[in-house]
Amino acid sequence: MSQRTKAESLLVLTTFIWGSSFVIVKGALADAAPFPYLSVRFILAGLVMFGIMARGRLPRATLLPSLVLGVLLFTGYAFQTWGLTLTTPSKSGFITGFSVILVPLIALFCGHPMRVANAGGAGLGVLGLYFLVMPSGMASVNRGDLLTLFGATAFAIHIMLVGHYTRRHSFLHLAPGQIMVVAILATVAIPFAPTHTLHWTGRLIFAIVVTAVLATALAFGIQFWAQQYIPPAHTALIFALEPVFAALTSRIVIHEHLGGKVLLGSALILTGMVISEIWGGTGPAPVEG
Repeated sequence: MSQRTKAESLLVLTTFIWGSSFVIVKGALADAAPFPYLSVRFILAGLVMFGIMARGRLPRATLLPSLVLGVLLFTGYAFQTWGLTLTTPSKSGFITGFSVILVPLIALFCGHPMRVANAGGAGLGVLGLYFLVMPSGMASVNRGDLLTLFGATAFAIHIMLVGHYTRRHSFLHLAPGQIMVVAILATVAIPFAPTHTLHWTGRLIFAIVVTAVLATALAFGIQFWAQQYIPPAHTALIFALEPVFAALTSRIVIHEHLGGKVLLGSALILTGMVISEIWGGTGPAPVEG
């Protein structure tokens, strides 16, 4: 098995972890406000990653890249959460998924030509996301939609820069560094949030441990290692599977009905992955400069 095949398989596993965590996080947010929850989650994850991956030290050369990636990641989470208070979950999911097509567009804007197959595969991924979360009626864009779009943009840039920085610095230092930055920013943001709820229930503790260790420490560690071997555009397409796994997990755990739109959306995303992988080549070069 080649390194790229291993990386793709592990990145699909990472996406499954992220997608399946939606059910757990939904329960946790009944006991904690978003920023306190994110603060505790990322503090725990940062400590685990700093001790195990970084062995208690971060080289000075990785501090600036970690700061940049951490700010982008926190921005994505913050705007996504803020926007969700003003728009519907389905519209928030679609707009966040727009980061899938933003990645090849950003690469194109940076001067890296994109093959037609990569663009077509990303387009199918976005279309699939639309069918997965399409509301019954699309209302006019509101402030929440725009805030969520800012978050999606931050996530897309983050994906691009991870591919760039992991070719210059060890992911063993970058991954813990960015998570610790998110933890600091989420903690600093708590006093400015409208609610500061944090009730230590068994459900919340379970959610924090699972999301901190699996959905953050393990998942982001895998992401940083895998993106050394996978083009950013294909990484983004794999990440498009997240709502598919979220829908399947919801069906199994809370018996949510999966309609025809969900099945069609899943098929489109998988088709986009196949087209991008077989005919898309290596995709765009990593961002330079």
